[in-house]
Amino acid sequence: MLTAIFLYLSLLLFAPTLTCAQRSADALSEIKALTAFKLNLHDPLGALDGWNSSTPSAPCDWRGILCYNGRVWELRLPRLQLGGRLTDQLSNLRQLRKLSLHSNAFNGSVPLSLSQCSLLRAVYLHYNSFSGGLPPALTNLTNLQVLNVAHNFLSGGIPGNLPRNLRYLDLSSNAFSGNIPANFSVASSLSSSTFRSTSSPVGFRLASESFNSFSICDNALKGLIPATLGAIPKLRVLSLSRNELSGSVPASMFCNVSANPPTLVIVQLGFNAFTGIFKPQNATFFSVLEVLDLQENHIHGVFPSWLTEVSTLRILDLSGNFFSGVLPIEIGNLLRLEELRVANNSLQGEVPREIQKCSLLQVLDLEGNRFSGQLPPFLGALTSLKTLSLGRNHFSGSIPASFRNLSQLEVLNLSENNLIGDVLEELLLLSNLSILNLSFNKFYGEVWSNIGDLSSLQELNMSGCGFSGRLPKSIGSLMKLATLDLSKQNMSGELPLEIFGLPNLQVVALQENLFSGVVPEGFSSLLSMRYLNLSSNAFSGEVPATFGFLQSLVVLSLSQNHVSSVIPSELGNCSDLEALELRSNRLSGEIPGELSRLSI
Repeated sequence: MLTAIFLYLSLLLFAPTLTCAQRSADALSEIKALTAFKLNLHDPLGALDGWNSSTPSAPCDWRGILCYNGRVWELRLPRLQLGGRLTDQLSNLRQLRKLSLHSNAFNGSVPLSLSQCSLLRAVYLHYNSFSGGLPPALTNLTNLQVLNVAHNFLSGGIPGNLPRNLRYLDLSSNAFSGNIPANFSVASSLSSSTFRSTSSPVGFRLASESFNSFSICDNALKGLIPATLGAIPKLRVLSLSRNELSGSVPASMFCNVSANPPTLVIVQLGFNAFTGIFKPQNATFFSVLEVLDLQENHIHGVFPSWLTEVSTLRILDLSGNFFSGVLPIEIGNLLRLEELRVANNSLQGEVPREIQKCSLLQVLDLEGNRFSGQLPPFLGALTSLKTLSLGRNHFSGSIPASFRNLSQLEVLNLSENNLIGDVLEELLLLSNLSILNLSFNKFYGEVWSNIGDLSSLQELNMSGCGFSGRLPKSIGSLMKLATLDLSKQNMSGELPLEIFGLPNLQVVALQENLFSGVVPEGFSSLLSMRYLNLSSNAFSGEVPATFGFLQSLVVLSLSQNHVSSVIPSELGNCSDLEALELRSNRLSGEIPGELSRLSI
């Protein structure tokens, strides 16, 4: 009995000592692993200078380390310009839950040894320079929920199986190649979900119910999209843009094709080589899709009118394809639509009046099609519009007076149509306009004398329209203006001095007009100037030597004027100059040797 009591008391006395000893061993192991990690790195900012094993609570009081019960749970060192390879000794951080090293300059391969950190839940390695393949052993990290390795140089194929609890996967902006595996899945027990179809093996295993975001855009993937990818339960975001994927887009990208309810909210498939879209087999289908991006593919056929049944759509981008036919009147069914982009297709006919039902529209981009008829006055009812782009079509008539109601408008593009008449002065009421493009129409008259009222303008293009008269002084009120294109008109007179006080001006295109006076030296004060074209006018005098101050200038054209004297050597200071056009003038003397150091 006494012996038993003695043993019991001994356990009570020595148990804490054993626990502390064990804890110290764990801490020493983690200190050793982190020290090896540090010694392997380039640390130009000295971010890890405080990593010293002599600190009172090492390593838990080190920068970027978060501990729980004396063990390292998180290693967080983003945006510190750290470089070098990751040491395999990180695998000794056995309690590690989060590894965040994004936005640095790490290189080499992603360590295979990370798969030994079995408690990892989140790995953020994006915006580095990692290369090689994605270690297949990462599948063993059964607790992993977030894996972000975007914006590296990783290559090879996409693993078919991924950790079963994965919720967020971002492999974008790397060099992954090959096909999306037909057996792509997140390994899970068959009790959660099984999907069967003629295009996949019987019993094909899908993602766990928590997997909700998959991004692998901007890689080099080829081949078809497995139809089963869109049927992964709970998947909400799928981004495959900027690859080389081809064939037809499966219907599972848009709606439910299985017993599971639809979950995809965002589908981004732009900048690939798709040639078609599979229409849902059932006349009645269910969808919760809000964003569909199919821009810049090779999809042919008429506008897919069945998409107008997806009433949840907010953003629809079909631009840069080969869609033909008319824009269906059912487009008015999309009452939640905020952006409709169908630019650069072959759509024709008139814009359907029913589109005015889409009262939430903020972007309407119909540019580069074959739409015809009068500019629709009913577009003036879309008062939430911020971008209206109708350029490069066959619209005719005048600008509707109702456009003055578009008070939120920031971008208005009516270029390259057959519009006629005097440009509505009511457009000056659109005080939020930052881009106004009326170029290559058949307008007449003079540029508004109070054009300075458009104080938010950053880009003004009224070229090729037949405007005449002088450039108004109020142009000097456009303090945000960066691009001014009034070329190919009948404008005349001297340039107003006020134009030389526009601090953000970078592009000035005034060629093929009747402007006169001496070559304006005032442009020398616009140090942001990159493009200055005054050719084919009636300017006289000398080429200002002060143009040499324009070190950002890329193009300078004064050809076909009445410029005389010599070419100033100071132009050799325009270190970015690539094009210097001075032909058909009255210049004399030798070409300055200083110009030889330019890249023209």
